[in-house]
Amino acid sequence: MKYVSTRGQAPELDFEGVLLAGLASDGGLYVPARWPRLTKSEIRALQGLSYEEIALRVMAPFTRDVITESDLAAIIAESYADFTHPVRAPLIQLGPGHWLAELYQGPTLSFKDYPLQLVGRLFDHVLSHSGKRATIVGATSGDTGSAAIEAFRDRDAVDIFFLHPAGRVSEVQRRQMTTVLAPNVHNIAIKGNFDDCQDLVKGLFTNAEFRQKHQLSAANSINWARIMAQIVYYFPTALELGAPDRRLVFSVPTGNFGNVYAGYAARRMGLPIERLIIGSNANDILTRYFETGFMQAAPVVPTTSPSMDIQVSSNFERLLFEHCRRDGRTVARLMNKFRAKGEVSFGQVRWRTMRKIFSGYRLGDNATGEVIKDIHSKTGVLLDPHSAIGVEAGRQGHEGSDVALISLATAHPVKFPEAVEQASGMAPALPARLAGLMERLERFDTLPNDLAGLLVFISERLAP
Repeated sequence: MKYVSTRGQAPELDFEGVLLAGLASDGGLYVPARWPRLTKSEIRALQGLSYEEIALRVMAPFTRDVITESDLAAIIAESYADFTHPVRAPLIQLGPGHWLAELYQGPTLSFKDYPLQLVGRLFDHVLSHSGKRATIVGATSGDTGSAAIEAFRDRDAVDIFFLHPAGRVSEVQRRQMTTVLAPNVHNIAIKGNFDDCQDLVKGLFTNAEFRQKHQLSAANSINWARIMAQIVYYFPTALELGAPDRRLVFSVPTGNFGNVYAGYAARRMGLPIERLIIGSNANDILTRYFETGFMQAAPVVPTTSPSMDIQVSSNFERLLFEHCRRDGRTVARLMNKFRAKGEVSFGQVRWRTMRKIFSGYRLGDNATGEVIKDIHSKTGVLLDPHSAIGVEAGRQGHEGSDVALISLATAHPVKFPEAVEQASGMAPALPARLAGLMERLERFDTLPNDLAGLLVFISERLAP
């Protein structure tokens, strides 16, 4: 399997190359040169298998030129051994034809554990065989940072630097990052928003000398390995409800477009997903695009669902690449126009084609709280604000009980205790694995939104 950049100018790489590179050298994102496909009979054959067995079948086509299936199976088994639920991605029913996938069974209680527990071990495997060292840099709007830090902490061949927007993540999210005192972990609070953090990370990658000197790589969803691992949970959840012989729709709370793009990738692999519904908060650039065909950035508004407080959804570029007939030059021109002007039309034909699969809905903070209250009163289930937005987007776009609607719950409610308690009257209990979190010592540095200063900071921390 080879991988190509969405901007068409970077060299093709194998899986090891894209894992270690993260962002392509031309500023694009890597995608498979061709999509592996599973037939309906092959998908049926997955029924009754464990999450780990399904993961092996789904991911092996992407990695087999670099990692043997036996090694991949061992990596998968180790990655999910510490998840709390035996089926890894359990479903509960919320109403007629509507299910919730509880994707917070991992060590940091968010869906980011599913890819990052695997990616951390993939790095270990590749670096140990090559004798190389890597520096992971990333930006987080909340959950990616804690999941990545948990995955890479104390690893001998990796240093990890994660940027979060100062004061714009929940206290639980921040402490899950900043109380990890491992010597290879470096937390940085940036005076700005998530998009500022993300731009700084891209700036690090586009500095060729710095990137090569420190062997930069990424744990954000710009790294293809992240998307690959997230494709997996679409399969067992769909299979449990009758795939490939039942109509399926997924509803996904979405900020950076990575989680819902993984659903699109599962569809490209043959999983019969009819539609993908996007849930947005007040930072609704994606919903506005799917409504109007015009992508226009706006100032980031702080909300009770901070992981979606984003106006530049990086993974949308991967979808655009497919709808530009994989013409990287066209993608580069359109994305450069968007970055320069803050607005762009990708073309009416492309928009109408995307809308056959994607639709979007938005919820403000008050409406999100009402959903948390409503679902709790009717089912006893507590939702975090992000998951509540996904649930309500699914309810608004649901076509009836003959279609299986699966809403993705992306974080445990305890990660946003104030918002959940205010909405429901119930304070979510802190799980045993987070006992004492609020009393642990924190360690992080606060820096301005300045690329030159960040380059100096990282270089000093990596100096021998």
